[in-house]
Amino acid sequence: MNKNSFEGSRLLLLDFGSQYTQLIARRVRELNVYCEMHPYNHLPENLDDFSAVILSGSPYSVRSAEALHPDLSALKGKKPMLAVCYGAQYLAHFGGGKVATSNIREYGRAYLSYIEPTNLLFDGIDLDSQVWMSHSDTIKQLPTGGECLASTQDVENAAYKIKGEDTYAIQFHPEVSHSTDGMKLLSNFLFKIAKLTPNWTSDNFVEMTVAQLKEQVGNEKVVLGLSGGVDSTVAAVLLHKAIGSQLHCIFVNNGLLRKNEFSNVLKQYEGMGLNVKGVDASERFLSALAGKSDPEEKRKTIGRVFIEVFDDEAHKITDARWLGQGTIYPDVIESLSVKGPSATIKSHHNVGGLPDFMKLKVVEPLRMLFKDEVRRVGKTLGIADELLGRHPFPGPGLAIRILGDVTAEKVAILQEVDAIFIDALKANDLYNKVWQAGAILLPINSVGVMGDERTYEKVVALRAVESVDGMTADWVNLPYAFLQKVSNEIINKVKGVNRVVYDISSKPPATIEWE
Repeated sequence: MNKNSFEGSRLLLLDFGSQYTQLIARRVRELNVYCEMHPYNHLPENLDDFSAVILSGSPYSVRSAEALHPDLSALKGKKPMLAVCYGAQYLAHFGGGKVATSNIREYGRAYLSYIEPTNLLFDGIDLDSQVWMSHSDTIKQLPTGGECLASTQDVENAAYKIKGEDTYAIQFHPEVSHSTDGMKLLSNFLFKIAKLTPNWTSDNFVEMTVAQLKEQVGNEKVVLGLSGGVDSTVAAVLLHKAIGSQLHCIFVNNGLLRKNEFSNVLKQYEGMGLNVKGVDASERFLSALAGKSDPEEKRKTIGRVFIEVFDDEAHKITDARWLGQGTIYPDVIESLSVKGPSATIKSHHNVGGLPDFMKLKVVEPLRMLFKDEVRRVGKTLGIADELLGRHPFPGPGLAIRILGDVTAEKVAILQEVDAIFIDALKANDLYNKVWQAGAILLPINSVGVMGDERTYEKVVALRAVESVDGMTADWVNLPYAFLQKVSNEIINKVKGVNRVVYDISSKPPATIEWE
């Protein structure tokens, strides 16, 4: 995406390591303003590209030896700035004010008891508006030039402004839903104070990105691996809109997909006019997985075999110069985290010598989008809701939902169980109310009774969670009658299963997947 296309409407978000920083970025994007996250100590080269700045919160204290110190010399007082929590305390503590440990733990709900009536930041926000606090330090004395804008019962300096500057600071989180007028406050900052233009829309993104892709790729060929998921699908359609038949897609069946998914997804892609080659490598994957039960070993094996299969197929496309990828913004942010680049090296980088296709130039048309934005762009491109609404599915597929070693027989059992569960969610209008769902085949047998016979067969667990981005997730309270019906159908129809359990663990502490 050519971010320079959004001149006059770009916001720089400096990340100090808060768990909420990505949420701030998403809220700004929801208000149709282009927002870019950068670590506090890695400012972008050209600050003139940005018209306003937000400083995020942080798990650190401004009073500690580990306090994070940004260079704000080219920003503060020169561009409209909103400092949130740590940012607010940093400006106060190192600007002539005083931050100290709070006598009261300032966590959770609070209510505005005072609002300075003429300030733009709180325009249209009423007294008693609920805000969300999350800090143990508090601002005891405002910085030089600081003017109090708002207070709660326990926090006198809940918000302040620097006199003579468009520098605002708040000691609560406007980005979380618990701050009931948080979006109003952000809107006031973006449009009434910073005077940005709300031109970050999916229509504009598609128009600008297609033009950029045409210029970037020219007449050269692009090879892209499709997974059937939302990200790779939207990336493919966007590239196809830009370069047409120069795009060559490969969809690999690793034998670990959902029931009939390989054939069904291929048909959907054909109907979209994409140039897709389906490669059934099921036996190759299952053979490589034989006898392997360690989760990390299974993941690495699947990654290695995928690389080999994809490389074989990519070689058949003469003169391919580009590798298309469905990378999205959270992946980019992770590699530029406050704590430095991710320490995790993708397993295929550990395979001696990079495959030829990984030496291609990379094109990532979605790298500046969050997941919800990817779906909106997909809608703009005319992709069917059925594809855009698909639940996330792990790259290693059912291999990490089969605890222990993977065999063709176990895959077949789990495919049947999974199909019954997913079909039932759709039939009962529950599928779109769940962020991700699936079944797990456990490495244990349990005693059961069927008719007059004693059985000793497999146990499966069902999992359904609600989430926004997968970083946190809550288990979904599916109706008991629904679970009872699904359990009966699985046990009656899937040979080898005699017990069904439902996973009621949230993330954290559990993860969404079991492996």
